[in-house]
Amino acid sequence: MKFLRFLALLTTFAFLLGCSTASERSAPPPLPVPSPALVPALADPPIRVTYGPDKDNYGDLYLPNNGADSIPVVVMVHGGGWQQKYDMSYFGPISEAVADRGIAVWNIEYRRGTGNYRDTLADVDDATEALATMVQHASGGRLDLDRVHVAGHSAGGQLAAWLAGRHTLPSSAPGAQPSVLPRSATIMAGVFDMARAALIGGDTLVPAFLGGMPDQVPDRYRIASPIASLPIGTTVTAIHGDADKTVSVNQSKAYVDAARAAGDPADLVVLPGAGHSDFVDRGSVAWTTTVDTIAAHAADLG
Repeated sequence: MKFLRFLALLTTFAFLLGCSTASERSAPPPLPVPSPALVPALADPPIRVTYGPDKDNYGDLYLPNNGADSIPVVVMVHGGGWQQKYDMSYFGPISEAVADRGIAVWNIEYRRGTGNYRDTLADVDDATEALATMVQHASGGRLDLDRVHVAGHSAGGQLAAWLAGRHTLPSSAPGAQPSVLPRSATIMAGVFDMARAALIGGDTLVPAFLGGMPDQVPDRYRIASPIASLPIGTTVTAIHGDADKTVSVNQSKAYVDAARAAGDPADLVVLPGAGHSDFVDRGSVAWTTTVDTIAAHAADLG
């Protein structure tokens, strides 16, 4: 019955995609048939794994209890404006929901509010690289590192999109020359263009995170802004509500337009009436669309 519900959800998701306007997405690709490794299965309780020396260098690994010995993995990056007061706990429910689809989830914590943006970038990079070492060990060797997906919300969307493009950064930048490369990304209400957020959106959290305005620390904006790394050669799906009062939907629209212009595969899903916090509301269209999108990406990596 769980598998039938899963197929029904995928069918619903395909319908939602088909209802998008031409300006929001081109003809959507068909959703792939899930592999046996993606058969819905209740996830076991998460495994806490430490990936570095700082108190915030840890994450929770959710493993599906489906007996598959090679499974795709999602690096889940929470938001909260890069501030210490928000942690990964609010991403626990959606991590479990994705794991219940037969996908491993690595829900990561990282340093926030340290006054040095490089700490945060280095941590999310280290956490992702740890998939090949201590996280793989904790999984019993079940993670397929050729099928890595990243997902994030809000400030975590910026970090997830940054992870997807960090291989394009100069060698002096944090995260340059990674060994674990995501093959696709799902970004929820993400901040793709840090300068646009600071200058046009009036976002005060971006300058606080980067230590100044774009004209004061331009190199930091170039390193941290996912839009500045294009092209990245990675499929990115940006999902955004048009009623978002925290991060403008124009962030996602501008990124997808720029990615396509650069030759990258990118897709935009605009959800009518959805707000910023809907992505962590189990009963919202934003929640189900996100879980379905991640599952579809994971199936497509098989």
